[in-house]
Amino acid sequence: MYELAILLHLLAATIWTGGHLVLAIGILPGVLKNTDLTFIRAFESAYEKVGIPALIIQILTGVWISYSIWPTGENLLELTSPISKLIAVKLCLLLLTVLFAIDARLRIIPNLTSTNLYSLAWHIIPVTIFSVLFASVGVLFRFGYFN
Repeated sequence: MYELAILLHLLAATIWTGGHLVLAIGILPGVLKNTDLTFIRAFESAYEKVGIPALIIQILTGVWISYSIWPTGENLLELTSPISKLIAVKLCLLLLTVLFAIDARLRIIPNLTSTNLYSLAWHIIPVTIFSVLFASVGVLFRFGYFN
């Protein structure tokens, strides 16, 4: 079961991180240059159908994996071990991602125009950075992290 959770977690992370990298590097610069919202709306509409489920899968499998690594959860928030520190970083990144996503979904995307396009960019770029950091911290779990 643990191996399946890792596989699903990695596949979902690939979708989430890859999608945001495509958006931030491949689509956003052209949209900002031309202030043409067509491409970003089309991408958001298509990506949301796979991106949000991928994020949910990452959360669920991340909880499962964390429980498998640290079943008691004892002293988890004391940040006294490398694993508790990594889990705390992942939780902070998740909180930031969720806050940015909620703000974008409720405030910016429904009212998206060429005048507030930069507000959306200031959400896309940090969430992309967070997603790369998520993956980077995940690598530390696998290959070891020593204080």
